[in-house]
Amino acid sequence: MKKRERNKGVQRIGNTGDQRVTSPHAKAKSDALPPGTPPKPRSKKREWLFRLIGILIPFLLIFILEVLLRIFHYGDDLSLFMEYPADKTYLVMNPAASKKYFTHQANATTGNIEPFKKEKDGNTLRIFVLGESTTIGYPYFHNGSFHRWLQYRLMHEFPDKNFEIINTSLTAVNSYTVLGFAMEVVDYQPDAILIYTGHNEYYGALGVGSTDKLGGNPAFVKILLCLRELRFIQLLTNAYFKIAGLFRSREDNAGKTRMEAMVGEQQIPYQSKLYERGVDQFRSNMEATLDLFNRRRIPVFISDLVSNEKDLGPFVSVAADSIRFPGFKKDYELGVTAYDNKDTAAAAKWFGEANQIYDGHARCNFYLGRLALQRGDSIAVKKFLSRAKELDALRFRAPDTMNGIISELCKKYNNTHLVDTKAAFEGVADHRIIGDELILEHVHPNLAGYALMSDVFYEAMKKEGLFSIDSAREISYSRLLHDMPVMKMDSLSAAYRIANLKRSWPFSQPGNKGGATVDTLKSGSTPSPDTAGAGSMEANLAQRINMKQETWEGAMGSLYDYYISVKDLINAGKVMEGLVLELLAGLARQSPESEHGAVWLKKAQDFVRDRFQRSISLVEVAEFAGVHPVSLARAFRRTHHCTVGDYVRKLRVEFACQKLTGSRASLVDIALSAGFSEQSHFSRTFKRLTGLTPSQYRSSRQG
Repeated sequence: MKKRERNKGVQRIGNTGDQRVTSPHAKAKSDALPPGTPPKPRSKKREWLFRLIGILIPFLLIFILEVLLRIFHYGDDLSLFMEYPADKTYLVMNPAASKKYFTHQANATTGNIEPFKKEKDGNTLRIFVLGESTTIGYPYFHNGSFHRWLQYRLMHEFPDKNFEIINTSLTAVNSYTVLGFAMEVVDYQPDAILIYTGHNEYYGALGVGSTDKLGGNPAFVKILLCLRELRFIQLLTNAYFKIAGLFRSREDNAGKTRMEAMVGEQQIPYQSKLYERGVDQFRSNMEATLDLFNRRRIPVFISDLVSNEKDLGPFVSVAADSIRFPGFKKDYELGVTAYDNKDTAAAAKWFGEANQIYDGHARCNFYLGRLALQRGDSIAVKKFLSRAKELDALRFRAPDTMNGIISELCKKYNNTHLVDTKAAFEGVADHRIIGDELILEHVHPNLAGYALMSDVFYEAMKKEGLFSIDSAREISYSRLLHDMPVMKMDSLSAAYRIANLKRSWPFSQPGNKGGATVDTLKSGSTPSPDTAGAGSMEANLAQRINMKQETWEGAMGSLYDYYISVKDLINAGKVMEGLVLELLAGLARQSPESEHGAVWLKKAQDFVRDRFQRSISLVEVAEFAGVHPVSLARAFRRTHHCTVGDYVRKLRVEFACQKLTGSRASLVDIALSAGFSEQSHFSRTFKRLTGLTPSQYRSSRQG
């Protein structure tokens, strides 16, 4: 009996015969949990802790990856400004800043190089300029842009004061970029902000009708823009486009201009949902921009928008529904025939009847406006030509609604002032309808237009007390037109550029053909660039600039030598003054001929030669050499007569030639070892540079 009681404290385990002594207390516990009873559930706190750890682990891994990518300098710093490599006490616009706004990096654009001091001097008036292609001065860029006219005028009126006018505008962008840049420039001690934007709202980067759109919700887009600053997101984006590129046809954008490549929706009807989304996008971004500056008490001068209504027909007209509007097509076609036959009376009759049936056809309204212009009916001209522009479904020209929004916001914010450029342009234009007398094509002013635009900004700034000047020292507008150092070469270069633009889509469509003109500011005639000064030094240099055979600075130097040789001291002086204006803006600060320039250029060349077998960017080379990427690109082309990219490809082909003759390696292996990502690219580049395919080259050397 006692032995049985002692055995109660022994527990057998499995079939091994092992025994473990348990206490009576443990036995009591086991008695309390009979077989088959489920264990007690985990505490809820512990369960939530495990869940939280599971959620945090991916974010921790992403954080570690982000840190590693930054340590190894992967991706781009997308800040608006960076240290100026030539002088660390200055800042300059970051050439990578635009990449934040372009989904397709091939479309990303770069802006001006206009250095300004990190710490503003006491005698300085600092003005930032925000906007799009018109704001940066397309197609002149250098001293033809409106902010350069403004700077020239102010520096001559106030020789003892320093005016920093920093233009942060880019081509192919819209109000998203304006807002993004505004959020950064507020921290750089601006005395004023100048804004001109609105034409690119549909097809600029992130536009609702562009190939670069990210969705219709502005809040969602702004979140994605913030995420793009992460190197991890840049890595994913680059990987996606590389993989997608393997399956995408190379012909998708072959031969397309950036203008065409960025258009996703070629028809955005007037007051359609997509049209209204573009308007809402503009209103939301501009209100946020102006509210920011207003809270910081920074004066803003924002211009309304101008475009060519009189001399450029609509690009796309929304066709009339033949069931809802029977008879329109017949009457319209009869009107076109009569117009082509110069039978204006019959044309007016048929177009008028067609318009009564359906008044939403842009081209029909344009014809009626042109006929009214011939009759001298100013009221009808304004009515029909304005409506034709509004109805144009290919929305490269901002609708009047945008100007209404600008006007409303100027009334809402005390520090925001309207610059009425449209009224000034209309005051000069025939029948107060803006056309070719001030606009080169659809939206970009000619030199006279940019000069007038600068004058309107100047007067608005003076009116609001940003500066004051007595009449004795003030440079009149007429004197500004006479003295501004813009050369005929600049005008010709722009004219060639516009002529090329007008040969491409959408200007090449029937009814929209037209050449560019050379505007001289002082002559009423506007000859074609093909005949104006043909064979002259100015024309030859303009052609070389457009064909990228000569830099603007180099061409100006040649022009100066030419004027000196023919004893034209007046124009020689204007060339020098133009170069000085460019120099003061910072675009010509670095000279490859200087001792320092020779050092950093050699440094850049050695860097490329050491690393040509891997992927290297212009920005990476420039950072190593300690110069700005644009300065490097200009100096490299001037010295080596090719771009940095061309130089890399030449080195790769030279390396491949050695491998083709000295080894039995396959073409794929040679292509990869030379730095090419794929054999097809290698073969095309090799044949373009040598005239032979890689196989033909190998056979010729081994045969």
